[in-house]
Amino acid sequence: MTTQIFLASTLYGTATLAAALDSDCFGPADRRILLVCNNAATPETTPGPAEMPGFERLRERFDDVLSWNETISPFHPGGWAPRLDDVPLWERHLRLLWNLGDDDVELVVESIQVNPALGFCQLFTGAPVTVYADGLMSYGPTRNKIDPLVGTRVDRLLHLDLVPGLKPVLLTEFGVEPEIVPTDAFLKVLAELADTGDELPGVGGEPALLLGQYLSALDILTPQEEEELHVRMLRGAVRLGHTQVVFKPHPSAPARWSRALEKEAEKLGAALTVLDTPVLAEVLYQRMRPALVVGCFSTALFTASALYGLPVARTGTGTLLERLTPYENSNRVPVTIVDALLPELSEQTAVGEQRQGMAVEALTELVRTVSFAMQPKIYPDLRRAAEQYLARQLNPHTRRYFKRRRLTSLALPGGVPAQLAFIPRNATVRRVARRARSLGRAVGR
Repeated sequence: MTTQIFLASTLYGTATLAAALDSDCFGPADRRILLVCNNAATPETTPGPAEMPGFERLRERFDDVLSWNETISPFHPGGWAPRLDDVPLWERHLRLLWNLGDDDVELVVESIQVNPALGFCQLFTGAPVTVYADGLMSYGPTRNKIDPLVGTRVDRLLHLDLVPGLKPVLLTEFGVEPEIVPTDAFLKVLAELADTGDELPGVGGEPALLLGQYLSALDILTPQEEEELHVRMLRGAVRLGHTQVVFKPHPSAPARWSRALEKEAEKLGAALTVLDTPVLAEVLYQRMRPALVVGCFSTALFTASALYGLPVARTGTGTLLERLTPYENSNRVPVTIVDALLPELSEQTAVGEQRQGMAVEALTELVRTVSFAMQPKIYPDLRRAAEQYLARQLNPHTRRYFKRRRLTSLALPGGVPAQLAFIPRNATVRRVARRARSLGRAVGR
């Protein structure tokens, strides 16, 4: 007997799995379990994927739906992992709890670099693993070094073709090959959800749709700065002539953002609708056919553009490229891709003509170089390509994607001035610098 267990923490991810199943991306199985996980900071007050409108239509692909939160309660899914000595006990417990018996188990997870996926994979030692990606992060590097006992079990990476021609870097350190989930199948699954969320308010015409994000939770922006980011989206949309505007807040966004937008809309004379129903942005694309979709670096910008052919615009990416810390922050590649490809909201001509920024070949080189700068120890084979790219392509525009200090620490072109380029590689100079810093700290004390 073979049992496939699919771990999903979002409705979007569940839809991706449904499309992959409809496309026969998985082999035959005697039983398929959807293991639902709510990763919100406070799962008790935030609806999980099983509570989202449309979930019942997706669950039909699976034999059983179980809750990972209930399984490991009272622990939080994002903060719990099994102790090494407890792994055999946990596997025995789960096999009894889920009636797995002696079945051969196959695991399908997202974000394998962190919990809950990483801890879950550690429980079933030897089980083959498929990783699926539902966003732009798959194009970037693996954010943490993965235990080879887990990484070597990953046989493939399933992802949506959000940026045609761009190949993911994720998990390539283990020789994992990416496989595209057919776009037609994904669109068909999303079409099943088009009439969900019946309580959505009616909006006349073809409005501008603003996609809110919750960057303050990641300590990238302050709540006030993120509120101002959403207000800038509104102002930009109105400047482009959109008088009907819909704001889709992040599910965890404070209510004050809605009120601030409403006050700004009154000043600008725009009709603003704030959505309180937790539905996928893709449902809104089908129900409202927005004339423009505005966001920061949301994956939904690319589903709007690549899958539905809707006009899109970005704003705030320049600030995020500066604010993301540390440099290896996993959001860096998504922000880089959005910044490099999509038109800035303030550039009215570019937004109107939907001019795409960088060609995919140049984007591939940029993403691989940024990936090396983020994770040089995981991807040492990318050093030569990174050096060549920086030596040829580093200019005032592309420099926004790199930090001079980072380039200097990795002895890459564009770091210290050419006449001082020997310093990062000179052991004596480094020793003197360390000694000077330690003396400075001692004097300060």
